[in-house]
Amino acid sequence: QVQLVESGGGLVQPGGSLRLSCAASGSIFSINAMGWYRQAPGQQRELVAAITSGGSTNYADSVKGRFTISRDYVKNTVYLQMNSLKPEDTAVYYCNADVRPTYSSGWDDYWGQGTQVTVSS
Repeated sequence: QVQLVESGGGLVQPGGSLRLSCAASGSIFSINAMGWYRQAPGQQRELVAAITSGGSTNYADSVKGRFTISRDYVKNTVYLQMNSLKPEDTAVYYCNADVRPTYSSGWDDYWGQGTQVTVSS
């Protein structure tokens, strides 16, 4: 069993910053990509940022230059530093990881429970 636990969401004013964390635990042999998605009310879940096992990153156009994804490979943790936040960044943010639980298993997709980010004055 693999668990992803997110933290760091909250209420922030426009122009402010937040840092999200997501720690993977449980039966983990290897993790490939880790990433952050978000879903605003009435909208589809969308990719915000992702980072591969090799450190390559990918960002949604709407967050480029404002958000930075990073990863601690020893702690199996991924971070999302969010700066210059805008009201349109308001959403539930979900952590995602592509995990191989054991040496003999295949790759499975896991999700965290989500953390609310609200940008409002």
